[in-house]
Amino acid sequence: MPLDDNSNGDFHRKLIEEVLEAYPDKTKKRRQKHLNVAEAGKPDCGVKSNIKSIPGVMTIRGCAYAGSKGVVWGPVKDMVHISHGPVGCGQYSWSQRRNYYVGTTGVDSFVTMQFTSDFQERDIVFGGDKKLAKIIDEIETLFPLNKGISIQSECPIGLIGDDIEAVSRAKHKDIGKPIVPVRCEGFRGVSQSLGHHIANDAIRDWVFDKKAIDFTPTDYDINIIGDYNIGGDAWASRILLEEMGLRVVASWSGDASISELERAPKAKLNLIHCYRSMNYICRHMEEKYGIPWIEYNFFGPSQIAQSLRAIAEQFDDKIKENAEKVIEKYKALTDAVIAKYRPRLEGKTVMLYVGGLRPRHVMTAFDDLGMEIVGTGYEFAHNDDYQRTTHYVKDGTLIYDDVTGYELEKFIEGVRPDLVGSGIKEKYPTQKLGVPFRQMHSWDYSGPYHGYDGFAIFARDMDLAINNPVWSKFKAPWKAA
Repeated sequence: MPLDDNSNGDFHRKLIEEVLEAYPDKTKKRRQKHLNVAEAGKPDCGVKSNIKSIPGVMTIRGCAYAGSKGVVWGPVKDMVHISHGPVGCGQYSWSQRRNYYVGTTGVDSFVTMQFTSDFQERDIVFGGDKKLAKIIDEIETLFPLNKGISIQSECPIGLIGDDIEAVSRAKHKDIGKPIVPVRCEGFRGVSQSLGHHIANDAIRDWVFDKKAIDFTPTDYDINIIGDYNIGGDAWASRILLEEMGLRVVASWSGDASISELERAPKAKLNLIHCYRSMNYICRHMEEKYGIPWIEYNFFGPSQIAQSLRAIAEQFDDKIKENAEKVIEKYKALTDAVIAKYRPRLEGKTVMLYVGGLRPRHVMTAFDDLGMEIVGTGYEFAHNDDYQRTTHYVKDGTLIYDDVTGYELEKFIEGVRPDLVGSGIKEKYPTQKLGVPFRQMHSWDYSGPYHGYDGFAIFARDMDLAINNPVWSKFKAPWKAA
């Protein structure tokens, strides 16, 4: 039976030992490196990361193709993104995330449309270069208002050696638009994280400095980097930044256009939200164009205020004064939200398992509501993500990297949190355990969660999940026992 205090580090260490006992010795030795308990004062969370998953343990990770197509390139709205390979991956990538955009679908925006080269056996044997060139011609005929095309390569493309770069160069000369080849074959790397990196490199090599940019600079030009506009997140963030007096010249890549990517090197500052997916391009822009970058967090009023002030510090007194005005403007809203929902959520415990930035960034929004994070982990983090996580977690928090389906279920049974926030694959098994759940990849068809307006929606959704009377209608397995 769990201890009364689930945040107790000794209990969590014992729970990890019990979970690992189910594995053969070799697997146990490998998996124990990915499980730990956070200790105050340590430089990171003490877990290994960005290592290949063990075959057969039911990892929840995605692949490099998913990282490029589903995250970085897919939300660029006015480009057509071809899934080059068999139809399965292309079908899976079709509108899988709620990347909101402004535009007319099929005319000047293509985010929710599926384009695939639909490889057959003969294409595997004879190659798909000619087929790819033909597809690009067909796209130009059917959708002439597109502003460019990206080619997202699936696993077979790397195996058979299709020269997508040669096709891209040839068709660029034919149609005069950007054609970007992205070598994001799914078998590359250990997770979708490498797909992010490859996609960033494709922007660096095939988009930047390829044409003259008509741009009139100001002293307040910024880029929003790594916000994919899930449920309108980027819009909620943009409102606050513009109220401060800043000019957003590019938003990557939710509701983005290819022209925004092209003019991004003209900005004065890069603001990065999802560090894991976009730090590569920020580092490149800093090295080549001298553009500084800072990470920010717009989840929950305490971190929003801290981030607004940190951003304002990069500019003059006018922006600093405006930042304080923005914080004061929304204080009544956030006070009302906290007054309404904190009494209903105070002391509730939460376990998180998500990708990107959310295993650490959303903690502050829960904290503002009086909720406690008792476990957190990443699908595809690197060590520097866990270094950043130490600033958010409390001593004794359960940490799990690339957690398996079995491990996550056993941790939930052991910790018995009041809420689990994770992805769609974990949603229904968790609910069958009798535990409330929120889908923290795409906000469970809600959102936005960024910004002050988003915090109000976030608080409402957490209350609806935890205090839903449906949970009184059946018992979790341990309660039934």
